[in-house]
Amino acid sequence: MAAYDCGDSTRQQIADRYNVSLGMVKKLVQQRRLTGDIAARHRFSGAKPKITAAHQRQLNRLVAEQPDMTLEELRDAVGVSCTPQAIHYALGRMGLSLKKRFFRDLRERIRHQ
Repeated sequence: MAAYDCGDSTRQQIADRYNVSLGMVKKLVQQRRLTGDIAARHRFSGAKPKITAAHQRQLNRLVAEQPDMTLEELRDAVGVSCTPQAIHYALGRMGLSLKKRFFRDLRERIRHQ
């Protein structure tokens, strides 16, 4: 970045010198302008969680009120666009679990009466 700051080299020349893309040099220049640093920002990378704290509160309430809901039903009730596995993992992080076998068997017995 010192070469860029001195005006000795263009962005393209810096990219060629360090064998990186021009886009990477532009990104670092912009990052330094915004944050004052060009250090890696790993905590900001990757996919953002789809299940927010508000969704977790809704899941907690729904599981308490209707423990026989399926993962798909919970997902639809919360209104989040994710896989059933994501709901399962979220429930696990919240210390909740859904034991469906008991409720599935109960529903089958009620249906066959």
